[in-house]
Order: sequence, then structure tokens, then C-alpha cells
Amino acid sequence: MELRDTLDQYAFDRPPEVDWFQYNLKHEDTTSKARRGEFVTPHGVVQTPAFMPVGTQGTVKGLEIGMVRQAGAEMILGNTYHLSLRPGDDIVAELGGLHKFMDWHGPILTDSGGFQIFSLAQMRKITEKEAIFQSHIDGRKIHLSPERSIEIQENLGSDIAMVLDHVVELPNETKVIREAMDRSIRWAKRCQDAATRKDQAQFAIVQGGLDEGLRVECAERLAELEFPGYAIGGLSVGEPPPEMYRILDATCPALPTSKPRYLMGVGRPEDLLEGIRRGVDLFDCVMPTRNGRNALAFTDEGTVRLRNAKYQRDPTPLDPKSVPQVAGLSRAYFRHLFMAKEMLGPILLSLHNVAYYQRLMREARQAIEEDRFEAYYEQKMAGWASGN
Repeated sequence: MELRDTLDQYAFDRPPEVDWFQYNLKHEDTTSKARRGEFVTPHGVVQTPAFMPVGTQGTVKGLEIGMVRQAGAEMILGNTYHLSLRPGDDIVAELGGLHKFMDWHGPILTDSGGFQIFSLAQMRKITEKEAIFQSHIDGRKIHLSPERSIEIQENLGSDIAMVLDHVVELPNETKVIREAMDRSIRWAKRCQDAATRKDQAQFAIVQGGLDEGLRVECAERLAELEFPGYAIGGLSVGEPPPEMYRILDATCPALPTSKPRYLMGVGRPEDLLEGIRRGVDLFDCVMPTRNGRNALAFTDEGTVRLRNAKYQRDPTPLDPKSVPQVAGLSRAYFRHLFMAKEMLGPILLSLHNVAYYQRLMREARQAIEEDRFEAYYEQKMAGWASGN
């Protein structure tokens, strides 16, 4: 029996008063707005705050799936646009869904393709009905509507499906930002209406650029639609970090306290803690693996650029608290791997970076439980500043 068949049968048998998805707010830090919770999904419970490694094309780049588990990740991402092109969402469905396809048994969130529409700005046309753009692989014309985005994500079988939204460049004219925000809300409703799977929840996406008023308005209008979760999108696209924090200060209080809050595409360890202290629960970013492939390691003393000549004879372990494969290895050895172009270097450093982000989240959760998150935040910031 296929995984989807099993889940659909379970949904049919399940009492109607039991929700597939639940967010349980366990504790709120007394020194900040940080929240400690858990998000229950059909494929497991995610302890929040949580960082989700990005597996755009059904793989967290450079890492075998067991390594992702070993790093401590509980939930990962896939991407609607990329997987619909290769290998095709119909093929993934035929092979049992994305969980089975990539042998990941925990929760999966799929991005709707909205950011790819944004990033392919030179090859796109957006109408009220859909976005039309060219494939970055072979140039063929792609039609992505809210309904098609949900169809793809239902074929993939992710636990969380993001609604299709309209992302615009920043800074921009208020009129352009409002039009995109209004369209994002209309598209969110169309996504909601297109849903057919009981075992898949949709998260709406708050847009509004760097305008606090538009952000609050968008959050309030989406809250009226009663989605299982809410994301804050359209940030980390080049604006200065203080601008992002300002928007989070305005947006988070406008979102339902009983639903998870997800800051999309963020980011640096500093940004994660800044988001947590403002009430964000979920994060994702390619940064741990992308930097890992490029010889940059994240540590409690800041970033370490391992191609630097000063590490040529450095016997110091990169991070004694890292996963076993990394904990005993010297900075000199890592530099050697990258200078020799050995594939082991990017693999091990990507594993270390993903594990570091997961350790950061575990420590943050404990600090919230003990009402000392602000002190933890100050300690981490001081450590990162001292090393950069």
C-alpha cells in the first residue's frame, strides 16, 4: 500500500474532532517574546523554535539523509517549482510521495514556488490568474497558478504546503507592494479552496514589503481565513537586518498566538535569535549548506573561513561540540581538504553547519523554558562579535 493510501485511510478512520495538525504553546519567556512550543504533524512532532534544513530538490545538498537526522533536524523543506520540473511531481507521487522518495520519515514543508517567480523576474509575467515564466532548465513556458501549486504539493505529499504568493523587489513603490499583497491574500484563499488532502496543512504568507501598516493589515486579513500556520515572507531579500527586525516587531503581534509562525529564508545565526526573541517559531535557509560548500563554518566564536592561510598549521579542532565526524578534526585538516578540492570537505562542513544550527535551536529552547532567553541571546551575540 502506498504511503498516501495509508495516510488517507488513517484520515478516514480518525475521529473528526481530532486535528491532524496542532500547535501547542508550552511556555513564553519572561525576558522576551520568545515562545517554546511543539508542532504536531502526521509525520511527527517538531519542537519549536526550530530550524529546517533546505532540501530544494529532494536532497539537503551534500548530505546523505541519515546525516540530516544525525544533525538533529526534525523537519526539512522541498520546493514545488524545482521538483515539478525534475523529476516531476507526478513521478514523485507514483513513487509514494516525497517522504518515501527521499527516505525522510519526519515532517516536510514544501515552498510554493513564489520565491522562484520572484527570482526569475527577467523571464516572468504575472496576471491575476497565474504566473507565467520560463524554466531555468530548458526555457519552456511554465504556468503556475495557486491551484496548480497546491496540486503539485499534494502530489509531493508534504505535511505543510505553502500558499502561492506574489513577492516583489524591495524597495518598491507602495502601490506595487499593496497590489502584490492584495493578490497574495486572494491567492491564499484560492489555495485554501483548492485543497483536497486532510493530511496536509497550508500556511499563509504575510506580505507587505517594509511597510508596517501593510504587514499588519495582511496578517489580520489572513488570520480571518484561519490557516493552520502563518509565514512572514518577502524579507531577507537585500534589506538591512534592522529593517527586517522592525517588520517582525510589527507583524508578529498581529499573528494568532495559537498558530506557528514561520520566517521564510532566514538566515544567519544572529537573525535566528533576533527572530526568536520577537516570537518566531520556524526558520529555514540554505546558508548552512551553501556556506559549508564554500569553506565557511559557523561556530560560537563567529564564522571561520577555512581557506584562510592562517589555518594551514592550526591544530585547533574546528568545534569540539560538533558531531563525531567533525569534533576531532583540526582547522588545518579542513583547510587541506578544501585546498585539495576533496569532496569530503564540503560534506563534513555542511554536516557541521546544519548540526550547529540545530544545537543553537536546542539551546534556545532550553533558555526559553528557563526564562533566560535574553541572557542567552546576549551571550551568543557577544561570542559571534568577538570572532568577526
